[in-house]
This record gives sequence, structure tokens and C-alpha cells, in this order.
Amino acid sequence: MSDLVLKDIRKDFGSARAVDRINLTFRHGELTALLGPSGCGKTTLLRMIAGLEEPTRGQLLLGDTDITAQPAHKRKFGMVFQNFALFPHMRVIDNVAYSLAIEGMAKDARHKRALELLDLVQLADFGQRRIGELSGGQRQRVAIARALAQEPQVFLLDEPMSALDAKLREEMQVELRMLQQRLKITTIVVTHDQREAMTMADTIIVMSNGRAEQIGPPQDIYHRPANAFVADFIGRTNFVDGTVHSGSLRIGDQVFETNSTPNFADGSAVRVAIRPEMPSLDNTMPLSNRLTARITFVRNVGSTRDIHLDTPAGPMIVEYAIGENARDFAVGDQLDVHLPPSALHIFPAASTDRAA
Repeated sequence: MSDLVLKDIRKDFGSARAVDRINLTFRHGELTALLGPSGCGKTTLLRMIAGLEEPTRGQLLLGDTDITAQPAHKRKFGMVFQNFALFPHMRVIDNVAYSLAIEGMAKDARHKRALELLDLVQLADFGQRRIGELSGGQRQRVAIARALAQEPQVFLLDEPMSALDAKLREEMQVELRMLQQRLKITTIVVTHDQREAMTMADTIIVMSNGRAEQIGPPQDIYHRPANAFVADFIGRTNFVDGTVHSGSLRIGDQVFETNSTPNFADGSAVRVAIRPEMPSLDNTMPLSNRLTARITFVRNVGSTRDIHLDTPAGPMIVEYAIGENARDFAVGDQLDVHLPPSALHIFPAASTDRAA
């Protein structure tokens, strides 16, 4: 089967540039998440892939076939929209079989195919119900089954779980990912929910202002952000200001060892990103790379506590795992926080868009 390749794709709406010179390859059988804030261009990009928008410039290839000018109905791409767009006057089985009816498939054959798909999405007993009799999660499964009816080469989903409550959304993320892995369909999901992207995707494309800021597996995106925007958008992050001197990082009056200053000129102002789970409050840690701190707030969140700190570098949150030998913390306590060299991600202070 074929990869989907985007070459130098751009989309302008008048003087506004929604997508700016995107070059991407969507590998066959993988699930890719287009992730970013509202207005970053991810839905416009998906609509161009689907054939619902025409690129201002650039080329879309499915294997060796140029599909840039191919209309949507000829691309054989399945799509699930944010509102599912199901027909309320039809039974579930007829919703799933709708595209097959349009193609002229005989009723018995299309209903047989629809029942197979409903069984695939665990709704085998719901074929005779009306859409209004279904829950939100069940409606989503019907929309997925309908999109799969034509055996699409590429499966496109535009924020398909945004209307579901939090618990159901997490359950459906796992179910959809397991279904995609079983069917091995090339799948592209648009989302602004970084947890959703981390849960489902083989590859995440983080977008901002119509550009791809970083492309990679979820763990690479999280642990090795390419720039301050990605570090801020994916997960939680503390930011502090510093400068680079002789290959070391200086925060306030203290010097810190780090793994990421070689590309910075001496005296460069930098912005330092620190994930809340990386610092340590354990007094047995090395004496270097420590900041004195005062606790300003303690938030219990189940298996962890968020310890809010006032430090010479500014406010900071440390995620502390609650275990058998967990320490007690109280507002006003003075303590040291250790910042391992690997915890310090350093970016230029003047820009949140690009790494040095």
C-alpha cells in the first residue's frame, strides 16, 4: 500500500496564510495526529487532504498518483467530522450503509456489510435503532463504521471526540487506536488535546501559525521538544530565564550544569523549560544544580502532589509522587529543589518559535 505525501503545500485565504509550505509523509498503516491550538491550520490541512479545499500551491501524492486536483468523492478517503453528521431519520444500519446505497449496491449486500462494520465497532445489536436513541459514544462508533464502509485508503478524523465527556473520551481514544491497529488503515486525526495525541498517535505533528513546528513519535516530542512553543504546548512546563556563560547555564547568581548549551554564544539570554516531574525534592540528591525554595501551595491530585514553589528563578511547580515513604509538605516550608542537567531544555529567549 502507499504513503500519502504532501509537497510544499500552502493555503491562502485572501491575504491570510492558513498553511505555510508544509512537507509531510503519512506512512501507510500509521496513525498521525495533527496537534495544535485553534487557528493553527490543522483542520485546513486536513480539508486539503480530503479534497474539500484546494491548495494555493503544492502537491499531494498517494503513492505515485498525483491527487492534488482529484475531487473529494474520487479519493476514497473516509472522514469523520466533529459533529458526526448522521441522519437522524434513518436507522443505524441505514446510516452505515448510506454510501453503499449511493453506489448502487443491492440492499441485502449493503446491509450485510453494515452489520459486519457494526460488529467491528461493538454495536452489532444496535442496527435497528434510531440515531436519537444512541449515546454520544455510540454515535461516534456509528460515524466511524459509516466512514469505513467504502474501505477507505486513508481515514481522516477532525476532532472526533471533542463533544464527549472526559471519561468517555479517554475510553474512545483507546478503542479507536485499537481498531486502527487492527485494520492497519493510514489514519490522520486533528486534535487540540495533547493527551489525546499522546495516547493514540504513532507520529505527532505539532502545528503553529500554519507551520509544522516538530514531527516525531510522542515520547520524542515530549522529552525532546524542538522549541519553546512545543515544550509549552505538550504537557506542563516550568519556564525560567537564564544566560549562557562558558558552556554553562546561569540562572540568577547560580551556575547549573546542562546538556544543551553548545549552540549558544557566550552571554546569550535563554529560556529554560523544565517538566514538573523532572526536579527532585530528595535531600540525598547531589549538592550541585540546586535552588532554594519556599512552598506556596500544595495540590493533591491522586497518586501525585503538585508542589508550588517560590524560587530565586521564579515560581515553579514540582510533581511529587506519593509512595510509602513520601514526605509531608506544608505551605511555608523551606527546601532545596534539585534540577538534573537532563531536565533543563534551553531555547533562545527572544523567540518561542525555533530552537537554536
